[in-house]
Amino acid sequence: MSRALPKYNKRRVAVIGGAAAVALSGAVIAGSALAGTPAKSDSGTSARTLASPGTITCPDVTSKLPAIPAAAQAEVTRNLTLLQTQIQEANKRLADTVGQGGPNFVNNAILGPLKDKRVATINRIATAIGRTAAKPTGLDSLAACTLTK
Repeated sequence: MSRALPKYNKRRVAVIGGAAAVALSGAVIAGSALAGTPAKSDSGTSARTLASPGTITCPDVTSKLPAIPAAAQAEVTRNLTLLQTQIQEANKRLADTVGQGGPNFVNNAILGPLKDKRVATINRIATAIGRTAAKPTGLDSLAACTLTK
């Protein structure tokens, strides 16, 4: 049995729906509070598209691996996929936090934690290979990523 929502609930639903539409509307941000630019008069009103925050680039681990034993293939593949997911998540965080923090924000909040995650994942790859073949060394040098604009 359907029942009409009380009037105040319809408004609340409309506000929530409107907020979701605004959140999903894209990268064009108008107004001084979000864009960081002073508001202009009606004669000079404009919206500003924020510049790309850049992209996080990491060294390729796959090309530096030795032959992968069949017994380790599934675990290595799973961890290589995880490395790609970590980069995607870091790029999303980079885009979501544009303008936040100080000059070291990206290094401290995104690149540093990403490196730590990559070190652990790369070590799991080396360990998986090392169970049935010679454990690769020096892969930790592939953990650090950079921000390219």
